[in-house]
Amino acid sequence: MSTQRLTPQQMAEYLGVTRETVYRMVRKNEIPHFKIRSRIFFSKETIDAWIRKQEQQAI
Repeated sequence: MSTQRLTPQQMAEYLGVTRETVYRMVRKNEIPHFKIRSRIFFSKETIDAWIRKQEQQAI
């Protein structure tokens, strides 16, 4: 099974925030991400699970 990889720009659009916000979240280790060489990517599957967890913690 192949997971969809998202770039910081795609992640910003997916979350409805700015690209700068995504980079800030990465720097603060607030969002799951991984690097290939020096490029940052996000796994859509992991992000969806992270969003569900954030929603549950907010309740």
